[in-house]
Parts: sequence; structure tokens; C-alpha cells
Amino acid sequence: MAKPRKRTIVGRRAFLKQAALSSAAAITATPVAGGAQPAAAPATSSDPLPPRPTAATAASQEFTHRPNGVTYSSCGANHMVEVLDSLNVPYLAATPGNTFLGLLEAVMNHHNARVKLIKTLHEESSAALAHGFVKADGRLMACMVHANVGMQHASMGFCNASADLAPILGMMGYFADPGEAVGEVAWRHFSREPGNIVRDYAKSIYHAATLPEFGGTVVNAYRQAMTAPCGPTLVCVDTLVQENPIPGGAANAPPIPLLVHATQPAGEEGAVELAARMLVRAENPVIYAGRAARTPEGLRKLVQLAEALQAAVFDGGERFNMPWRHPLNQSHDLNALLRTADVLLMLEVDDPLDVVTRRTPDDQRRSALPAGAQIIHISSRVIAPRGNDGASAQRDAPNITLDVAGDPEATLPMLLERVNREMPARRRALLRVRGRALAEAHAAALQRSKDEARRGWNSRPISLARLCMELHEQLKDTDWTLASSSNFQSRWPQRLWHADQHHNYLGGSGAYGIGYMSAAGVGAALANQPHGRLTVSIVGDGDLLMGPGILWTAAHYQIPWLCIVHNNRGWHMEKMQIAQIAARLEHGVHRAVTACTIQDPNIDFATIAKGMGVYGQGPIEDPAELGPALKRAIDEVKQGRPALIDVISEGR
Repeated sequence: MAKPRKRTIVGRRAFLKQAALSSAAAITATPVAGGAQPAAAPATSSDPLPPRPTAATAASQEFTHRPNGVTYSSCGANHMVEVLDSLNVPYLAATPGNTFLGLLEAVMNHHNARVKLIKTLHEESSAALAHGFVKADGRLMACMVHANVGMQHASMGFCNASADLAPILGMMGYFADPGEAVGEVAWRHFSREPGNIVRDYAKSIYHAATLPEFGGTVVNAYRQAMTAPCGPTLVCVDTLVQENPIPGGAANAPPIPLLVHATQPAGEEGAVELAARMLVRAENPVIYAGRAARTPEGLRKLVQLAEALQAAVFDGGERFNMPWRHPLNQSHDLNALLRTADVLLMLEVDDPLDVVTRRTPDDQRRSALPAGAQIIHISSRVIAPRGNDGASAQRDAPNITLDVAGDPEATLPMLLERVNREMPARRRALLRVRGRALAEAHAAALQRSKDEARRGWNSRPISLARLCMELHEQLKDTDWTLASSSNFQSRWPQRLWHADQHHNYLGGSGAYGIGYMSAAGVGAALANQPHGRLTVSIVGDGDLLMGPGILWTAAHYQIPWLCIVHNNRGWHMEKMQIAQIAARLEHGVHRAVTACTIQDPNIDFATIAKGMGVYGQGPIEDPAELGPALKRAIDEVKQGRPALIDVISEGR
């Protein structure tokens, strides 16, 4: 049996010498007829999904310089790839790091591998890309990061995914034995508890210090990530286990564990029945949907529940919970809904206290509900409370009448069945009257939004209402996904667009971690590519500047994605807040707000995009030029290429 090797450190000169010898050996081993040198292959653009070597050609592509006779079938990392394939993990996003080069090599060279590499230029982008992918596709995507420093970069992505209840399969290379961390760099990157960096955000953390441990830990991490409350999980994988041969050869490879899917946890039957009775008897029930609809089925059930009750629905915007033009969608005025609500049903709400209370001028909290109103909250977070963030802390809202532990989507079918069973036939006629009143309120709110959108239509900077409406005009006849949160566009899409498909809107990052929108948009576009959906993200200038390298990833893999830069040349929320502070203190407002501007010089995002290989336009300052620019960019995306438009737009 071959003896497991240790890591060797190759200096620059030794590497160049070895490369030269390898090249010479390759030329000698491949004679060319007539002594002519082979012609150089013409340069071509990167294939987004390069074909794998076939079994017939695999033998000729063996790496003869592998130490200890390691082959495709006997290397530990190749077994790891087969485990990922068994879980139907389609992609692995990574910025190369030398603690997981064995796994990267296996992904690229294993002739039967189905998992494909997506290269990124920053580890936070790897996590955000996987985050956006799973929300658009439903399948779990993996990201791989380097020990210690790479995980620190990716930790913001894990924080976002944790708050957003989004599953990610994270993997990190590390040296389980500190004695193997040879050299200054490896030692500086060594950590005795590498997962501690994201312990507050990972749903579970596993360590695979041996090859038999890898399969079980990855399968468990997959199941944990995909079971509500969903979230990111992490598997720390020993570097040498990846690179060393399987002890005893391929015949002794560990078995690949079978994935047994866990059912999503639903609320307890008695509690759900009580909730149904409360809702049926309510005179003015209100449904507040947070992260309720994980899938299209969740959307369908929530619509059915609202229609059975003829209840007002406020969509918090964390997911696509309710069609935007449905007459029961009352997302235009939460305060008005709560003032008359006698029963409030909250579905997977991050901060119930913030929903049902308002701050007074003397910084106290008062209830936004009338006296005696009842609150029902169905949430999966209480099943596995974790983390160090506000969403995990779950501040208690006053007067919660019924707290139901369970995934809202898994609970909705039972709740809907109980509501229909409890509903007297004579009451349905009365509910239709309530439904007509809500429909009239919805129509009136839509008209107010249209009137408001007309104001400043031709202004400069370009109004956000015009930006969103010009975009919708180009999208309305296509199958589309808005992969970015609309909060920073004052929710104009929800107020004016027609949208009724679950994939039309993916919501935001969860923890408001800046740097998410662009990479998540590329992940969503990657997921939407087989379906022919047009994916668009409206990203802030500050957000894109946190991870502009994702533009290169989109260009390299030719991922059709439209990036619209909402360029207000500053951090506008902070600009508003610092202006308020300066005004309250009677200091100079103008000098203070310059702390939150991105000017002198102004950044040319179109030039950045072109430098990354992405079609770029802008800056667009004239509102009359916006529509034609959008059409040109969308035509580019429809041809299967990414495009960016830099729009000089108002703050919010």
C-alpha cells in the first residue's frame, strides 16, 4: 500500500524548472509527423460548461507526475466529488485556495464528475452566488473556501444566508494536524477550530479529518441545510485527506451514504386548529407574510388561505408571498391594516416586535394594534434557535396569543383545511363583502402609486419610479426574475408591476449585508439559464463596489444577467441619517453628508464592466435615453451574455 504523502512546498524557481521539464517531456512524448510543430489553437471564449473527458480518453489524460501512484479512482478528493454528485449538487463556487486544491483538481479532472466549478474572485461572492442560486432554483449549491482567511471573507455571506433562512453547503479546507501546516503561510492560516469563524451563523458545523468521515458529514450537512429552519452549514475538510490516495486503493473507498430527506416540520395539530378558529371568527383578520413561501406551492397555499378568509395580506418582501396585483394584497399601508385588525397572523417574521409596535416621539414603544387584538405567529426559527444576530434573537412581541413552532409552508395545508372546515356557509357571503372592500382599497392604492410615479418623470437624477417602470415595460412580455431587493427602490416594483409567479422576485440578503446583490443575481441567473428566464438585478453602487469581480465570473461563464446600477453616488441611507443627526445638533448638514458620498472622482461602472468582459452602457443621465439603453442591454442578455447599465438615479 502506498504511503500517504505529506505536503511539499515548491519554491518559484523549482516550480518553473519542473514546469519546463514537464513541457519538454510532453513534447518528446508526442511526436509530430515531419518534425513540424503543432499549430497553436485559436483563442476562443471560455466554455461556460466545459465537457468532461470521456472514459475512453481518461487514461490518456492521467497526470503521471502525481506522487505515490494516485489515480482518478483512488484519490480521496475524487471520492468526495462522487459524494457531491450523489446529492445532485450542481455547482461548486470557489476562489482557489491551497487548502482545497485537491478537491478543485478532482472537480476539474474526474471524468465522471457532474458537479461543475464556478470561479469567483472573492469568497463572499462564492457564498452569495450559492445563496442566490438556491432561492431561484431550489437545489442546494456548494461553495468552497480557504482556511481561516477565506472563511473570514465568506462569513458575511453566511450571515446573510442565516438571516434569510437560505440553505448553503459550505466547505472549507484545513489542516486537521497542525504538524502538517508546513511553511509560514500554511501556519498563519491554521486554526484549531476553523468553523468558529461562522459558529454564530452556521446551522451546523462538521469536521472531516478522515475520508470515511466525509460522506456522512456532507450528507448530514445537506439535510440540515435543507430542513426548516433552513440555513448555511459548513464541513471542514482536511487538506491531505483530499490529496492522499485512498488507503488500500479504490476498492476500499468508503461507501457513499444514502440521503434520507427529512420532512419539513409542521405546526402541532391542536395549535393549528385553534388558529383556524380564531381566523374564521375574526372580523378583520390580517396576514403578514415574511419568509413564508419557500416554493411555488407555498405561494399557492397562501393565496388559497387569503381567499378562503377574504383576509388582507401584507407581503413583507422577504420572499414572493402574494401576487402583486391580487386584490387582497394590501402591502401599501401596514399601519392602516393594523389599526383595525382583531387577529394578526404572522408567518415567519424576523422581528415581531417591530411589526406590531411603533416608536413614540419620546422613544417608547406603543402597540400598533387595537386593544384586545390577538396575534398568531407560525415560525420555524424557534425549532432551532441559533446565532448572534437579531433574526435569531427573536425579540418577543407583546400579547402573542398563539406561538406555533413549525415551518409556515409545511403548516399552511393543514391550516387551510381547518379554515375551510370551520367556515359556516352563511359566513362566506359576509366575507365576500369584506373582499370587495379590500379590492377597492387595492385599486385605489395602485392609482395613487401611478399618480406619484408621474411626479418627477423627467427629472435628473432619474427617478426610481421611472427606472422601475421603464424596466417593467421591457420585461412584461418575458419570463423574468428580479433577483434583488426592491427596498432601496422604495418598493416601486411591488407598487406598479404585474407579477404572479414565485420566481418573479427573490427578496433581499436577509442581514442587509452589502455586497450580496450582484453575486446573488449571478447565482440566480445561473439557475434561470436552463429555463430561459431573464434575470435582472437593480444593485446599489456601494453594493457592487464590495464585489465587482462577480462581473468577471458572469462574463467568463457567459451567464445571461442584467445588472442595473442604481447609482446615487453615495451610501444614501447613511446620508439621510447623518443629515438628520447634523440637523438635530444644529451643525452643518452639507459638510456632514460628504462623509457618505462616492464622488470626486465619479466611478464609471460601464468602463469597469467592459474591463471585466461585460457589455456596459452609461452613465445614463438623460431619462429619455433610459428606455433605449435598457432595450439594447436586454437584447444582449437574450443573446446569452451579461450586460450592465449605469443609471444616475435619485437616492430612494
